[in-house]
Amino acid sequence: MNNNIVLRLKEFFNENILLVILALVKLFIHLAVNITGGYGIFRDEFYYLACAENLDWGYVDQPPFSILMLLLNRLFFGDSLFAIRLLPSIIGAVVVFLAGLITKELGGKKFAQVLAAISVITAPQILGTNANFSMNSFDIVFWTLAIYLIVRIMKEGNPKQWLWLGIVIGLGLLNKISVLWLGAGIFTGLILTPGRKLFLTRRVWTAAGVALLIFLPYIIWEAVYGFPTLEFMKNAISNKYAEMSPLKMLFEQILHMNPITFPIWISGLFYFLTSKATKQFRILPIIYFTVLLILIINRNSKSEYLGPVYPMLFALGSFTLENFITRYNWKWLKPVYLAILVAGGIVLAPFAIAVLPVETFISYSRTLGITPSTTEKKEVAKLPQYYADMFGWEEMTAEIAKAYNTLTPEEKSKCAIFFFNYGEAGAIDYYGRIYGLPKAICSHNNYWLWGPRGATGEIVIRLGRSKTDILKTYKEANQVGFFFNEYCMPYENNLQVFICRDRRIPMKDEWVKMKNYD
Repeated sequence: MNNNIVLRLKEFFNENILLVILALVKLFIHLAVNITGGYGIFRDEFYYLACAENLDWGYVDQPPFSILMLLLNRLFFGDSLFAIRLLPSIIGAVVVFLAGLITKELGGKKFAQVLAAISVITAPQILGTNANFSMNSFDIVFWTLAIYLIVRIMKEGNPKQWLWLGIVIGLGLLNKISVLWLGAGIFTGLILTPGRKLFLTRRVWTAAGVALLIFLPYIIWEAVYGFPTLEFMKNAISNKYAEMSPLKMLFEQILHMNPITFPIWISGLFYFLTSKATKQFRILPIIYFTVLLILIINRNSKSEYLGPVYPMLFALGSFTLENFITRYNWKWLKPVYLAILVAGGIVLAPFAIAVLPVETFISYSRTLGITPSTTEKKEVAKLPQYYADMFGWEEMTAEIAKAYNTLTPEEKSKCAIFFFNYGEAGAIDYYGRIYGLPKAICSHNNYWLWGPRGATGEIVIRLGRSKTDILKTYKEANQVGFFFNEYCMPYENNLQVFICRDRRIPMKDEWVKMKNYD
């Protein structure tokens, strides 16, 4: 039996050898960048590592799946930059393979499968997502795997595949709750197509029940802690994210997914929506339009939230383009389009992964007329926020350590290092081991839930710009250092290091008022 399984797997990979090769190309790209260290660890990665040291069934800003994966990854491979980013690199390769498989299930031949796979590889947003550790890499693979199962269900109607779909959606929800949008798309797609008859069977309800059962521990965690994620989402939408018009959302999708892929996915989207030949798969474009409508209604959404659905769109479009080429016998278009697609991906790759030295990237960006940007309501400097948030963390920790080492042993035992955002706190927790620093305390997201860790406020090290403001909270504040990095975000730059003493209101008494979920 084991030999039969091995033979079947060997046959499967031999049949899909081109997809295997392209998946390995995607993996190699990320490993090559990661082994050099890129621009450094991203701010959110510090936070995720801190969360992994405090494993729970949920967190203020995310469910627990990706954090559990990071903990396991850390146990086996450590927490170097290369180790942290190993999983998203592998996941990215899996998505490339799945995109090709979906195309194959739709009826696409070799060219369509390769086109879909290369479209995934050259899409800057997907490339950037797989370039660092976050829940978003897992999110893309869960969406893509769910779509693969839906295609199989529409073709074969195997009841067991509904069970697998429930498991995938459940795990996807346990990773990121935006998988609810996928669920809404599947529901809408079934209602608006002949698939509505499936609601009269146990299959759909079994899948939904399995998904809910897997997701239930997180729901219970939310209830126990007063649904902090709802508060986080409300604050982020109103205070953090910039408003997004439908036109801007469309433009950003075209840019972020490589403009060369636009003719592919837009043609596939409407072909599968209107063609009688593909009506059994009409649920797929309906999923996209359902999610798009949800994001448009919420005007503060990010266009990148649509990212997980694009491997599906690339599959639809690749099938459509292959049929078009076959119909008109334009064989010359195949190598030409692939070459242009790869060229476009190469031009845009530096905006997604750190393949250029930083100053070279800045010059390159200026040459193309692309200015630094952010999806949040924040000022940027030389670099887009995505890259700026990889700079300055170890230097900041070193400045904090200098201040800490001016204290006596008795003062060190009472000292707390306090921040207002999880990036700074996470960096201290990561690099502070080198400098012998205590764990940071912070009022931001899950750090607030972890509490002040026994800190009284008697002695606190803080970053700030105004001694006057700090003296409103402490009776004494002495500047002992200064942090500057020319590439980091402006709001975290040019900061003074203060040793503060005698907090006017003890830390533990005011902790409840300091909560910052955003």
